[in-house]
Amino acid sequence: MTLLILITFAVVYLGMAIGHLPRLKVDRTGIAMLGAIVLLVAGAVTEGAAVKAIDFPTLFILLGLMILSAQFALSGFYDWCAWRLANVPWKPEALLAAVVAVAGGLSALLANDVVVFAMTPLLCAGLAARGLDARPYLIALAGAANAGSAATVIGNPQNILIGQLGHLGFWRFLFACGVPAFLSLIIVYWVVARVWRGRLVDGRPPAPPTPPGAPRPWQLAKGLIGVVVLLVAFTTPFPRDVAVLGIAGCMLVSRRFASRDMLGLVDWHLLALFAGLFILTGALADTGLPGRLVDQLAASGLPLDRLPFLGAFSVLASNSIGNVPAVVLLMKVWAHPPEGALYALALFSTLAGNLLLPGSLANIITVERAAAAGVTLGFGDHARCGVPMTVLSLLLATVWLVAMGYIAAV
Repeated sequence: MTLLILITFAVVYLGMAIGHLPRLKVDRTGIAMLGAIVLLVAGAVTEGAAVKAIDFPTLFILLGLMILSAQFALSGFYDWCAWRLANVPWKPEALLAAVVAVAGGLSALLANDVVVFAMTPLLCAGLAARGLDARPYLIALAGAANAGSAATVIGNPQNILIGQLGHLGFWRFLFACGVPAFLSLIIVYWVVARVWRGRLVDGRPPAPPTPPGAPRPWQLAKGLIGVVVLLVAFTTPFPRDVAVLGIAGCMLVSRRFASRDMLGLVDWHLLALFAGLFILTGALADTGLPGRLVDQLAASGLPLDRLPFLGAFSVLASNSIGNVPAVVLLMKVWAHPPEGALYALALFSTLAGNLLLPGSLANIITVERAAAAGVTLGFGDHARCGVPMTVLSLLLATVWLVAMGYIAAV
């Protein structure tokens, strides 16, 4: 069975790197689920072992945050933000800075994938009506969503997993990762503004777009109260997953929004992806091979908690199989990670997602939603900004982590 597990694992992660199964319309989520199904059907993993391998608290936190973010989406807050950004009477450079600030700020407290999903279409419409090329603003939107989400333990799926398994406190995480995340937002703005200089100019808008209605005050207030309660709960010993689910339950109790509509905004594909990867990596860990590999790396002078390994792993894995699968894999075989190394992994895996389009789900969502709105954002368009912003952000994060003593330079 060990051979079957290894072959299945290799095929699944190769499919993750490619993005689909050749000649089939099976995406990353389908690949992960099929891999888990193969192991279950073949008897390589029992039903009990599969359930045990799934980290349900992590899935519950992710689900609860998506429902909380859906509250903001249905209240009209995201649409209003996107429309205001596209129509604020500022120069294009100032508008670009506003996109970075809003996307980064929202992604620090809400799931970054949901933020770009909600904001991309209306931002495209507003920019087109103003006569602006939407591409640099969309690159800034995705880049800022990734960078801003690195600041907190609830900013993105991989941080949620790292924080849950590493028992990292919200405020300690913010102190460790907030500064490099904030400076990375500045880098995102500077790189995009410099690469696209000369083309950030207003055209002649054919007509102002129809503004969305103002956010519903009570529904918006309800979401804001949920965020405040969430932050307070994270400072207490109360279980995070229970706290997040409790807040999500309060969001679902509504006289205006149908629970079906709120649950429809949940990224069930991402949750299924996590579940499938948990089962696969759990089966691989049970073979004992990853543990022996970790021991061999440590014996050769390259332990997992050192900067060279974490940096190289984050950049290569995030831009091949994706940052979420990469972190799931590493956390499954990393028995006792030091706290400082976990902060480094969270920062590196998130910031490395800006390098290339497949590096993070937020990038892919932005491109797909923009294409539906009639804006084509190519691989090269993104890479011209993604490569320098990632290199600079990772260098800055490295200096910060080493200077603060979170991780050794060598």
